[in-house]
Amino acid sequence: MDENVRTGMAGGETREGQAYDDYANFGVEEIRELLEKKQYTRLRRIVEELNDADIADYMEEMEEEEVIRIFRILPKDTAADVFSCLELDRQQSIITSLSDKDAGRIIDNMMSDDAKELMEEMPANVVKRLIANTSADTRKAINHLMRYPEDSAGSIMTVEYMDLKENQTVSQAINRIRKVGVDSETINICYVLDNKRTLVGTVALRYLLLSDPDAVIRDIMHRNVVSLHTLMDQEEVARQFKKYEFTAMPVVDNEDRLVGIITMDDVVDILEEETTEDIEKMAAVMPSDKPYLRMTVFDAYKKRIPWLLLLMISATFTGSIITSFENELSRYVVLTAFIPMLMDTGGNAGGQASAIIIRGISLEEIEFGDWLLVIWKEIRTAVLCGLTLSVCNFARLMIFDHVGVQVAFVVCITLLMAVIVAKMVGSTLPMIAKKIGLDPAVMASPFITTIVDAISLLIYFRVAEIVLGI
Repeated sequence: MDENVRTGMAGGETREGQAYDDYANFGVEEIRELLEKKQYTRLRRIVEELNDADIADYMEEMEEEEVIRIFRILPKDTAADVFSCLELDRQQSIITSLSDKDAGRIIDNMMSDDAKELMEEMPANVVKRLIANTSADTRKAINHLMRYPEDSAGSIMTVEYMDLKENQTVSQAINRIRKVGVDSETINICYVLDNKRTLVGTVALRYLLLSDPDAVIRDIMHRNVVSLHTLMDQEEVARQFKKYEFTAMPVVDNEDRLVGIITMDDVVDILEEETTEDIEKMAAVMPSDKPYLRMTVFDAYKKRIPWLLLLMISATFTGSIITSFENELSRYVVLTAFIPMLMDTGGNAGGQASAIIIRGISLEEIEFGDWLLVIWKEIRTAVLCGLTLSVCNFARLMIFDHVGVQVAFVVCITLLMAVIVAKMVGSTLPMIAKKIGLDPAVMASPFITTIVDAISLLIYFRVAEIVLGI
């Protein structure tokens, strides 16, 4: 919930008038001491005054048996709020250790989206047992959310929202908020529905408090409602939040009926998930929903080996190129020493370009129609970078490596051309991937590096043939 119902006093004061600073030094050891002394009433009173996220942090450091004892003495609302703040693997271990009744009590008091996420990660037999011990409303809400495709707005929304009827008066609306608002994800914005549950407007709580009690909701509501569709991809959901800067947005179905809301905390989770997925793809790793420490060795193996096999096979092209120029290399063996440097520099240049373009595509700063502008900018950037690298490298070769001028010229010309080609490849492949419906992150450093390596070698040997006459 966006309000701390239990401790929402100004200036950090508790409901008993004590300053929150009294608990500033309260931590894991103090909780353990109270547990050992079986001072459960005092522990319950103190823990209730702490922030839910702080309690969850303490629990992450405690033994499972200690955590379960705390959950059993907490009020059901507090227990559910704290439980939602825990890491998913910790939630799973706790929920399976509690009795069916206690577990059902916690799930009943969780927000529906959090409960649904937990259910998705639990074994089927455990889910069946847990669902059987929850209320009919909870089962209905979880099953409703599970109907929608993964990573869609419908799958991450919550069905706990504050809705009002357009023909209600302000007084009636405030009475409804007082009655059911405590179970809503947020009450800052109330969603106005007609008799068919079609979303027709919104009204902020502050307007209700400042309006005439006899005013009708339809007369004071905001009619220009920005909503999300249940099938909208979660990345687009995040973009909509960024665009409109809302803290919550309604989700509607094909008939514009309100079915749920998405709040900013859900968007933070989306951004973390999508960023993690992009980083994994850019590192040539199949995306995984599991935290690193929860993955088995075989899980890690399955996520990494497909790309490693593909990149290994594709890298054989570079070996074939070197083999085909074996005779030429035998006449100028010194050329072999510079192959790693040329390949690495080209790969790094391509990786820089691809990372910037992929990020631009993700933020919708770059579209496929901008490809000419992108290529022209990258070519100019590549020329500047390539010339700087070539001049520095030429000086190094002449002063420290004492190679011939012709060999140094071959290496530096290749370096310049390799950087130019790498920047062009690194900038165009992600845009092409996006255009044909692939994730641009797939066309990241490992894949681009393999392509650039092969092209750099071809350029190297061709320049050597021309300059050295081999």
